Amino acid sequence: MTEIITAATGFLIAVLWFDLMFDVQVLPYRSAPEAPERVLDSISAYYRRVTTTASPMGRLVGLVMAVLLVSLVAQAVIGEAPVWVSAVSIPAAAIGAGLAMGRVFGRAQRLGARTDPPTMRSALARSICRDHLVCLAAMASVLAVQIAGG
Repeated sequence: MTEIITAATGFLIAVLWFDLMFDVQVLPYRSAPEAPERVLDSISAYYRRVTTTASPMGRLVGLVMAVLLVSLVAQAVIGEAPVWVSAVSIPAAAIGAGLAMGRVFGRAQRLGARTDPPTMRSALARSICRDHLVCLAAMASVLAVQIAGG
């Protein structure tokens, strides 16, 4: 089970890394009312591609999240890892996956649609960046705990 968990977590960290390569463009403008249009265009084009035009490949990320969560529960039920590993891994993965599915995906689709004014698009891009940083910390925690407890 640990192999599946670490592979799924590694995959999700890689996806987050690619997302963050675009997301971080808003960081220099975090105190400005809006990010420059060139920054918003870059991020919006990326999210349009990964949330809309890349379908059905975008569903792979959701599938891997589901595999990760099911595998973590199975690991806990089977008792394959120490209890503390499951006690940390399950909530961390649930936070990361829940945030991604519950907030990030919808906001990324909206940002990719480019229908909002620049101030709203800036707020969406900042929110996505913050959420992705939380997701990265959560997934890195899962990976570290799985390696340490394995």
